[in-house]
Amino acid sequence: MTWLFVSAFGLGLIFNASPGAVFAESFRRGISGGYHQALYVQFGSLVGDATWAVLGLAGAGVIFALPAVRAPVAIVGALYLAYLGVQCFRDMNAAPAAAAAPVDGRARQGALASGASLSLTNPANVFYWAALGSVLGGLGVENPALEHYTVFFLGFMASSLIWCFVCAGLIHVLHRALPPLFTRLINALCGIALIGLAAATVRDVLLLG
Repeated sequence: MTWLFVSAFGLGLIFNASPGAVFAESFRRGISGGYHQALYVQFGSLVGDATWAVLGLAGAGVIFALPAVRAPVAIVGALYLAYLGVQCFRDMNAAPAAAAAPVDGRARQGALASGASLSLTNPANVFYWAALGSVLGGLGVENPALEHYTVFFLGFMASSLIWCFVCAGLIHVLHRALPPLFTRLINALCGIALIGLAAATVRDVLLLG
């Protein structure tokens, strides 16, 4: 069981540390609003992480990989990515918040909702968990029972939770160190990345659909 937990923990770190939409949104909010803005985006993404983990381990991830199911989810995700990309350019001229400024309820809810929406509609999550649905067999568990799935889920979510604080902390360091000019540049780069991800998602739907 220990090896299973460690394996799940490592896979969770790889999954969460990979650059993508959630990281870009965390960076966008954190670089202008500080540690807590980035942290709440990461917390929100745990909703999607947990949902896809449960579906994948239950074998339902294969269903969501079907074109008829995957395409609508991908289109919704692409539209939201494009919206966030445009928001990045709007934020370019906004004044950065103070490093220790508190996050009000509306900003907190917005960050949580962004993280949850991105992780729930990210097509990459569908393919990731469709592939990992049978991962226990590859780890040497021939007849997985409920306790095996539970240990794997806990290992994955433990690494996801730890990554929330690590990611937000790294962004916070940059938030305090970078001058306003670089903050605006990073907003522009995040905007380009998010819109690029949206375009790539639509392209994949058209090619694979």
